[in-house]
Amino acid sequence: METRARTAEGTRERILSAACEVIAEVGFEKIRMKMVAERAGVSTALLHYHFDTREKLFTEAMTHSFASTALGLDDDAATVPAAVVLARIVHSLLPTDPELRQDWRLWQELWVRSLRDETTRLFAVDLYAQLHAWVGGAIEQGVASGEFRPADVQRLSTLVLALSDGYGIRLMLGDPTVTADDVLAAIWRPVAEELGLSPEFPEI
Repeated sequence: METRARTAEGTRERILSAACEVIAEVGFEKIRMKMVAERAGVSTALLHYHFDTREKLFTEAMTHSFASTALGLDDDAATVPAAVVLARIVHSLLPTDPELRQDWRLWQELWVRSLRDETTRLFAVDLYAQLHAWVGGAIEQGVASGEFRPADVQRLSTLVLALSDGYGIRLMLGDPTVTADDVLAAIWRPVAEELGLSPEFPEI
């Protein structure tokens, strides 16, 4: 039974990874379940067994994308400076490599769909709350350890997400007036000033 459960979980993970890729490539409105099944190397029937609607597949794919981005970033949080942990999170919020650009394409699909569908809007709000808690948790840990100056965690977390969204869009558009290094520095400076850190973005 345990082996069967592991196999089912592995199939589910493969489907979700394939869904993230296909949605990022063609957009949610054009996606077909058959496309995801072919990318994942499973039958359409098996795909429908795990995800009976496109909408369920989309929300699960978004959750999977967020969890995959966060996975591993905090593995050594107990042994590296709190500033490094926070800097890694900031970096992961921006489209600075192909994998993160794929994540951003998914977020863009989520934003557009949220304008037209109330269920998706509520899901997006909840997902942002999780992002907010992720950033806020890193700040709180730094404050608790004495590495950060006490700060308004809610306000600072909101600022980080707002700056990441704004600058991230410009990076996705290929705006020639901004670079990834410029963006990281622009986000880090106000955060560092409030937390009593060096204004230079840490080595991560």
